[in-house]
Amino acid sequence: MNAFQNALKQLKAAADTMPLDSTTLEILKNPDRIVEVSLPVRMDNGALKIFTGYRVQYSNARGPYKGGLRYHIKVDLNELKALALWMTMKCAVVGIPMGGAKGGITVDPKKLSAGELERLTRALARAMKDVFGPDRDVPAPDVNTTPKIMAWIMDEYSKIAGQSTPAVITGKPIAIGGSAGREAATGQGAYYVIEELAKKLKMQPKKTAVVIQGFGNVGYHMANLMHTAGYRVIGLSDSRGGIVDLRKIGMDPKNVMAQKKSRGMIGEMYCIGSVCDGTNYKAVSNEKLLETPCDILIPAALEHQITNKNVSRIKAKIVLELANGPTTPEADEKLRRRKIVVVPDILANAGGVTVSYFEWVQNKQGLYWTEAEVLQKLEPIMRQSFDAIWDRHLKYKTTLRVAAFILALERLQNSIKARL
Repeated sequence: MNAFQNALKQLKAAADTMPLDSTTLEILKNPDRIVEVSLPVRMDNGALKIFTGYRVQYSNARGPYKGGLRYHIKVDLNELKALALWMTMKCAVVGIPMGGAKGGITVDPKKLSAGELERLTRALARAMKDVFGPDRDVPAPDVNTTPKIMAWIMDEYSKIAGQSTPAVITGKPIAIGGSAGREAATGQGAYYVIEELAKKLKMQPKKTAVVIQGFGNVGYHMANLMHTAGYRVIGLSDSRGGIVDLRKIGMDPKNVMAQKKSRGMIGEMYCIGSVCDGTNYKAVSNEKLLETPCDILIPAALEHQITNKNVSRIKAKIVLELANGPTTPEADEKLRRRKIVVVPDILANAGGVTVSYFEWVQNKQGLYWTEAEVLQKLEPIMRQSFDAIWDRHLKYKTTLRVAAFILALERLQNSIKARL
């Protein structure tokens, strides 16, 4: 089953649980529009190479389309349709007035020079000049895309528009209209959710072991927040593998990051300054890291990490989905039967799109908010969204995922019906 079929199963599960208008359900089963473009790029050796770019605009019932752009060799339409549907739900869950979209280019950006990457990105901006727009469709960074890439898109779009148009894209460098607090937003939003869940389940940080798969921007910030709050971070991994603390006393993510930067990977050594311990720490694969006994497992990498093949070996009490779609529906059902609490991606990682929305608002209104102001605005949104989902979880006697979809569908239904 592909990612889009998985997303539709999640949609149907919520629709079957709540009183949802059939018209709303039918509308949300398909994206509004799919755009595919050819991108000719002159390579450094003089050869012309054609790349393919996509944009899936799923729903603008609640506002302009919003969603990331990813540069990845395995980008395909079913994946993008799923991600665009999840983004539609995510924006509705946190109540921001934006819709859902996703896009990308089928490419391995690591094989391109800086010049080739820039020419490819600017080609995408030109090809999508009538698709993107501050009031139409506002992209953002995603897998393998950066603030610099967003800057190139903004610059190219602004040239075409004949005026500076910072609100056409979010995730930009602060120097050209990016928002303070954006880098830490996804992890910070997830941490607010964990705090609320900890209250409900009476969790004590010092007695709670945490494993995080994915040590990029999001995973690293989440690990730091958890460590600072007293949680025991006993396992971490990046795309090349991970490390587990055999004593389960917890690691400082800053030390692991220092080791990664010096060696290019997370190894079996855990180092503090110049002293390294290879006895009490074990190197593991990404797959094995997921099976590490812990209280909270946080997949913060790519989709489809917890599946039918490994779900029986998951030994966590809570799964917090920082990645998009890391749990397949079949695995999700088995986790439910085992009474493992799953905090769904459309809530857990919604801090990122919320602060992207803040960036868009600042650009539209010519404002600048400090990081403290941004986080002050983010906190009540995440906490109130969790409370609203928890209420529906109790009301409908269902999982947090279904409850999150129900909350999103309630808001989408109101917007769709108001237009009909």
